[in-house]
Parts: sequence; C-alpha cells; structure tokens
Amino acid sequence: MIAFFSQFSPIVQALIGTLFTWAMTAAGAASVFLTKKINRKVLDVMLGFAGGVMIAASFWSLLAPAIDMSEESGLPVWLPPAIGFLLGGVFLRLLDRILPHLHVGEDQPEGVKTTWQRITLLVLAITLHNFPEGLAVGVAFGAVAAGYPSATIAGAIALAIGIGIQNFPEGIAVSMPLRTTGVSTKKSFWYGQLSAIVEPIAGVLGAAAVILFRPILPYAMAFAAGAMIFVVVEDLVPESHQEGNVDLATMGVMLGFTVMMILDVALG
Repeated sequence: MIAFFSQFSPIVQALIGTLFTWAMTAAGAASVFLTKKINRKVLDVMLGFAGGVMIAASFWSLLAPAIDMSEESGLPVWLPPAIGFLLGGVFLRLLDRILPHLHVGEDQPEGVKTTWQRITLLVLAITLHNFPEGLAVGVAFGAVAAGYPSATIAGAIALAIGIGIQNFPEGIAVSMPLRTTGVSTKKSFWYGQLSAIVEPIAGVLGAAAVILFRPILPYAMAFAAGAMIFVVVEDLVPESHQEGNVDLATMGVMLGFTVMMILDVALG
C-alpha cells in the first residue's frame, strides 16, 4: 500500500485517502438497503467507537507530530500546537453559530434562521463535522512532502484508514434516521453519502496549504486535531448517550481509541 501511494504527489495522495473515507461513509449509508432500523445499542457503541478513533487520531497522528515539528519554529514547542488546537475548536464553534444545521435527535436547528428543509439541515450538521476529518488526512499527507521525520506516509495512511473506519457508523447515523422518518431508501442513502463529500475537498485543500506554506504545518495539524475533538465532545458523545447507553458507548470509545492507537503505532 505504501508503494502504491508513493508513486503519487501529496495532493493526489490526499485525494485518494479522502475518497476512501468518503467511500466508507457511503458504505455505512448503504445499510438502509438492508434494513430500515438498526439496534440503538449497536449504533451507540459504533458512535462511541467513532469518537474513540477521532480522539486517538487527534493525538497520535496530529498533535504529537505537531509538537515535534514545532522545534524548528524558535518558539516554545508547546505554543504552535496549543494555538492551532484552540483555533480548530473556535473555528468549528463559529461555523456552528453561522451555518444552519440540525443535530440528530434534536428539534431546534442551530445557526442563522432559515426556511431550509429538515433533511437539508440534518445533512449539513454531519457535513460540517466531516470537514476536519478530511482536513486531517490532507494535512497528514502534506506533512510528508514537507520532509519532517515525524511525518511518514505510513502514518498518513493509518490516519486515513482510521478515519474511514469511523466514518462507517457516521454514514449509518445519517441515513437511518432519515429512513425511519419516511424518506425513501434511495434518498436516505444519497443524503448519507453526500454528507462526506466535503472530505476530499478538505483533504486536497489541507495538503495544498501545508505544501505551499510549510511554517503553518504544526498549526494546521493541531487545528485539525482541535476541530476533531470539538466534534467528538459536541456531537458524537452526546448523541451516543441519548438513549441511556452510556456504558456501552464508553466501551465503544475505549475500543475505537485502542484500534486507532494500534494503527498509528504499528504503521506510523
């Protein structure tokens, strides 16, 4: 797999990696063709798993390399990652305040008032939270081109695999609620996969940005980490707790964290 990726430019690598993460979302969304409803306990474990993967990826694949890269900045090594991490959270919070969207299980949309349909608002909520995942993969591949020892193509591939794995339950979490509210099977699938189409866009932008502006790399990696942690705490964890399956969701988080840690340490 490493040999396959190595023959392409970092931007193409980022595109391939994020197309994989999008495809995993589409695979999850395709579950509506098999069943109209998924057991809520199973879904909450899967959502917890997704959160655990994102937490582990934020540290092992993004923050730790960002700290190593900050040694060249002439600043305290903790400063660029701290700034980038906080900016990632602030950025997602600002988008939450501006972009109209509706979280699964809630009745009141967030963002500016709009007359958009409920289905559009639901998809936008997931699309908003998929952006940092694509950005993370793109930045990871871009970091390899920058020549930092702590950034490896194997590590970037591991991150793409991890994000792809956790995108599967996210696809289910979008398409299943739509199907149970009466939306047709084809439309439920369409909107489910559409929620992740932003990931290849974010991935290419992230890779291009860090290649063109190498000094921003530690900030960019920490930014992606902060944005992903925001998504976990603001969306995935609360959603996995809605039906009271807290312990099951927590075990899902533990399992997801372990899987991503193994992927990153073994491959990266």
